[in-house]
Amino acid sequence: MQVRNGLVAATLMELTILGGLPLWAQGSPPAPSPPAPTSPEQPRRYGGFVPGQRRPAGDPAIIAHGKALYGVSCAGCHGPDLRGGDLGGPNLLRSQVALSDQNGELILPIIQGSRQDAGMPAIPISPADGLAVAAFIRSVMDTIGGQGRPPSVGKEAPSILVGDAKAGQAYFAAKCASCHSAAGDFKAIGSRFSEPRTLQTFWVSGGGRRRRGPSSPGAATVTVALPSGEKVEGRLIRIDDFLVTVGLADGTQRTFSRDEDAPKVEVHDPMKAHRDLMAVYTDRDIHDVTAYLVTLK
Repeated sequence: MQVRNGLVAATLMELTILGGLPLWAQGSPPAPSPPAPTSPEQPRRYGGFVPGQRRPAGDPAIIAHGKALYGVSCAGCHGPDLRGGDLGGPNLLRSQVALSDQNGELILPIIQGSRQDAGMPAIPISPADGLAVAAFIRSVMDTIGGQGRPPSVGKEAPSILVGDAKAGQAYFAAKCASCHSAAGDFKAIGSRFSEPRTLQTFWVSGGGRRRRGPSSPGAATVTVALPSGEKVEGRLIRIDDFLVTVGLADGTQRTFSRDEDAPKVEVHDPMKAHRDLMAVYTDRDIHDVTAYLVTLK
């Protein structure tokens, strides 16, 4: 050390020994970290959304096993899509634990009960099964893209053809055949729609009857029977407890006051059956009917 004008001056070697210089000044600067791969062959993976932090791809068999275990033991609280379930579990897609887990070291202790005081009960599964669940959760995390991109980007959409065509044919005969026919309006419907999802939307929404217009097959019509004996028929424009408005064939409209059952009003709505079915359809019914309709070529 040397004192000059009341100040202490030190050599580079002395500062190095005393730890007064940053590490890069004590030797060669460290090599920069390699950038995260961005080519299609090496997709970027975000372990906790840290660019460059990569997690190895999981074993498909273990992931499939973990998915089955998750569906039985975890989906009720955390939801089948990890976004939170009916029992109030948190959204795992936003969990820093799930985002940062590498090999189950963060998720497994929670499965085994480390957060029971916070309301997360221990799940009675083996450590190996717990690691499989963690592998499944990580596999979902790895589908999350960059900011603003949903997890499904770059993934092929799952097929909706998971129903039983024979069961769908029986359901169609029981619930739909009074208005529709496989040899009539639904003839070769499987060839008219190249995408099964579009076909499913078509028939669930009413089989094309939702078009609007005075002559549309899906337009509701009404008959108003006046006390004088006159009957007014036309397209239903509006109806409530006080008024009914009828669209006539010449393009004009007539509105009538209503007082309970006077005048008598009869509404003919071809979409009513579809609206009623919407309350009783199950997912299986919809998938079964779609699987059947696809076979109508």
